[in-house]
Amino acid sequence: MTNKSPLHEKHIQSAAKMVDFHGWEMPLNYGSQINEHHVVRQDCGMFDVSHMTVVDILGAGGRQFLRKLLCNDVDQLTHTGKALYSCMLNHHGGIIDDLIVYYRSSDNYRIVLNSATRENDLAWIQSLAEGFAIGLHERNELAMLAVQGPNAIQKTMGIVTAAQADAISTLAPFECVDIDEWFFARTGYTGEDGLEIIVPEQDIAGLWQACLDAGIQPCGLGARDTLRLEAGMLLYGQDMNENTTPLESGLNWTIKWEPEDRDFIGLGALQSQRLQGVKSKLVGLVLEGRGIMRTGQTVMTEEGLKGEITSGTFSPTLQCSVALARVPHQAKEHVTVEIRGKQIPAKITKPRFVKQGKSLL
Repeated sequence: MTNKSPLHEKHIQSAAKMVDFHGWEMPLNYGSQINEHHVVRQDCGMFDVSHMTVVDILGAGGRQFLRKLLCNDVDQLTHTGKALYSCMLNHHGGIIDDLIVYYRSSDNYRIVLNSATRENDLAWIQSLAEGFAIGLHERNELAMLAVQGPNAIQKTMGIVTAAQADAISTLAPFECVDIDEWFFARTGYTGEDGLEIIVPEQDIAGLWQACLDAGIQPCGLGARDTLRLEAGMLLYGQDMNENTTPLESGLNWTIKWEPEDRDFIGLGALQSQRLQGVKSKLVGLVLEGRGIMRTGQTVMTEEGLKGEITSGTFSPTLQCSVALARVPHQAKEHVTVEIRGKQIPAKITKPRFVKQGKSLL
């Protein structure tokens, strides 16, 4: 059975092209994916992300539990209202999922998981929770909207209550606040400024309509993918999975090695891999010839070694094809990508191509 967002009827009214997305019927676009992409880079757009899984971890043992569960350390959340990006690893150091954890109070943490990994994630978390003074609460009664772009915060402040607007105005990047049963986080998946807003399901249609009335354009999965790829943000299941570690995925910065007495899940495997040396790495690629790089295409290094495109697209901002690729660690500056039987030259770059709407190339 296909799941439907509480905003499903709103999407139909806006002439969305609906597609199956990991068991959810979600909008791919509302007419022009390219236009939606540019709107987010230049102004702001909104995304229905109610398919994401919201879980609250309540109880005095939440901090201790998350320090075991995640490779990043929630002790970096030095005051309430802070957020942290992390990977959740298996015992071999493979990535079960990537997530954001929000510190709401000393006994209240919120995590948001990917919809595609929901069942596996929840089973894993529950299997590790025994012995910790916590309760796990999946919040199915909530819905989630992401308003993203350079004008996102200003426009959102114009459609919420005065108290909510005041609270939003104080948020720094990767901070959150609860106001009147609405949860606002200055986070996102586009590389632009903006908010992710979690509200009771019965409030989401009104929020959506208020955004529409304020000129905030609906955007679908297509634009979300090109935006996140330009920003070098990884997609679970393509750029990382249970068989790849953060060290192989350009996520070294999410591993908090110290203090040494914190024994998080996957630590031993990561320590061994770091000691022995990583055999592959995740890089950015910019195509230097004609064509579009796509997931699964073969990459050939100057040394004659093979890699693979994990995510590829045509960049609307840069007007060229960009990709993320997992390549042998020895790979240097130039590679070729096999596109329709031809070897097309590409250049290795850092795995982020656009920042705040500007080229990093």
